[in-house]
Amino acid sequence: QVHLVESGGGSVQAGGSLRLSCAGFGSISSRGCMGWFRQAPGKDREWVADIISGSSMTAYRDSVKGRVTISEDSATNTLYLQMNKLKPEDTAMYYCAGGSGWCPDINSYHDWGLGTQVTVSS
Repeated sequence: QVHLVESGGGSVQAGGSLRLSCAGFGSISSRGCMGWFRQAPGKDREWVADIISGSSMTAYRDSVKGRVTISEDSATNTLYLQMNKLKPEDTAMYYCAGGSGWCPDINSYHDWGLGTQVTVSS
């Protein structure tokens, strides 16, 4: 069983940056989909970005394109989410996940972390 652990969340002002990390994948060289999701209070969990392990193929939801970068480090088996130019609407609990299939689909994921909170103030 995979235990994913996110870190790096915090409180920042609008325009600031945060780098989220996710450990616990084991060997990520052939993990398939690795993704970041977020859930704001009262809203459904939504896909933010994904990367196909070992391929450098990434995808982003439109609202974060140009501000967010997903990456993986195969040496440390760590998944990252660099977030720049943060906006108040980015405020949410952020989760990393691992799965297979069509990566933007939340139903493709079966391994989840417990989340790290990101709060952006205006």
